[in-house]
Amino acid sequence: MEDASSSAGSAGFRPGVDSLDEPPNSRIFLVISKYTSESVLRERFSPFGDIQDIWVVRDKHTKESKGVAFVKFARSSQACRAMEEMHGQCLGPNDTKPIKVFIAQSRSSGSHRDVEDEELTRIFVMIPKSYTEEDLREKFKVYGDIEYCSIIKNKVTGESKGLGYVRYLKPSQAAQAIENCDRSFRALLAEPKNKVSESPEQDYYSNMRQEALGHEPRVNLFSFVGEQQSEFSSFDKNDSRIQEAVSKRLSVVSRVPFTEEQLFSIFDIVPGLEYCEVQRDPYSNYGHGVVQYFNVASAIYAKYKLHGFQYPPGNRIGVSFLDDGSNSADLIRKMATQMVASQLASMVWSNPSQQQQFLQFGGSSGSQLPQIQTDVVLPSCKKKAPPETPVKERLFIVFNPHPLPLDVLEDIFCRFGNLIEVYLVSGKNVGYVKYADRMSANDAISTLHGKILNGVRLKVMLADSPREEAKKRQRTY
Repeated sequence: MEDASSSAGSAGFRPGVDSLDEPPNSRIFLVISKYTSESVLRERFSPFGDIQDIWVVRDKHTKESKGVAFVKFARSSQACRAMEEMHGQCLGPNDTKPIKVFIAQSRSSGSHRDVEDEELTRIFVMIPKSYTEEDLREKFKVYGDIEYCSIIKNKVTGESKGLGYVRYLKPSQAAQAIENCDRSFRALLAEPKNKVSESPEQDYYSNMRQEALGHEPRVNLFSFVGEQQSEFSSFDKNDSRIQEAVSKRLSVVSRVPFTEEQLFSIFDIVPGLEYCEVQRDPYSNYGHGVVQYFNVASAIYAKYKLHGFQYPPGNRIGVSFLDDGSNSADLIRKMATQMVASQLASMVWSNPSQQQQFLQFGGSSGSQLPQIQTDVVLPSCKKKAPPETPVKERLFIVFNPHPLPLDVLEDIFCRFGNLIEVYLVSGKNVGYVKYADRMSANDAISTLHGKILNGVRLKVMLADSPREEAKKRQRTY
């Protein structure tokens, strides 16, 4: 195909490089007779749609046809239908050799693609979390025969992540779905499973990603964010962008492809990351990703801090909100409550002289316990075990960025039953929990470890025995 590319100028037509794949997969590659003219191609292929260009590749010196050509359609579905119906057909009554028709190679794909290629038949969509596979099938069957539908679910809870796949029997059907479905689905062709890099350009980006993962410590990301503070701090609070609907889910777009590990390392800078997923466009070099946080406050912070962030240097990523089916007003109210609780606890904890007074007030006052703000599904409150109950298991808690008030911690950890005591280490972002039952302690770990409550991320793990801790303190101090 290098010869074909180099002969473009002699054919009297040079397609613009930037418009070759706009829209994606709208160009077909033909293997034809050397005697087939452009007029014949136009006559046979115009019934499938609006033809924008026809390019018969010719020898640079002799000007003779090389037996290959390109036809550029206005829409992807038109090109796909032309491929489906014309592949293996004869163009004229005197032609004995059938032609071959493929979707032309884009700048990011390794080869021309045919009717059976999974890249052309499987689409990736964003859906309401309430959708079932039957709902998904019902919504997209209008565009053609569906082979299967699948919804991406959380491996632990089994809940939908609001993402799904639809595979059609024909490429033209998938293209029609992308072109005509509601824009809220954000449909695009899905990346094939176990796809390997086939082009030198992809190998280059793959090597670059490996270098970034292998040689750039995460602290560099923090420093780089710091270098961008002046730019982000100039954000106009009256900007119309602040009026857009917010959610816990973000869309990430980059001119350079990225891996899931890179996406995670960037957005995990902001506490509360729930999951991220990369969905690279198979017909362009752009990287696409979806990021979701446990709470809307983290998502808003990540959106306005990381939109425009350069990674790798020179490449700015775009970050925008995605509708996750949540009520924006409720999310804003919830975020405000979380921020107030977090700032209050941070203010009190930063002043050691107020800590004891605050904790005593929280423990002895008859006022209502503060509300727990979290996306974690917590059990109902249970009675504490008597203080003299033997301790069966101790848990060690790490708080980021600061400890939660003692009354809030007791309210959280008593919900797993058999709680004896919760206590904090003065001046440290750590604490301990004592349980009278190992099962209760294990339930607390599985439910709370890595989660965010009232704006504070918790690490909950089994504590070392007092004897082992004493040895550690001797070695440390």
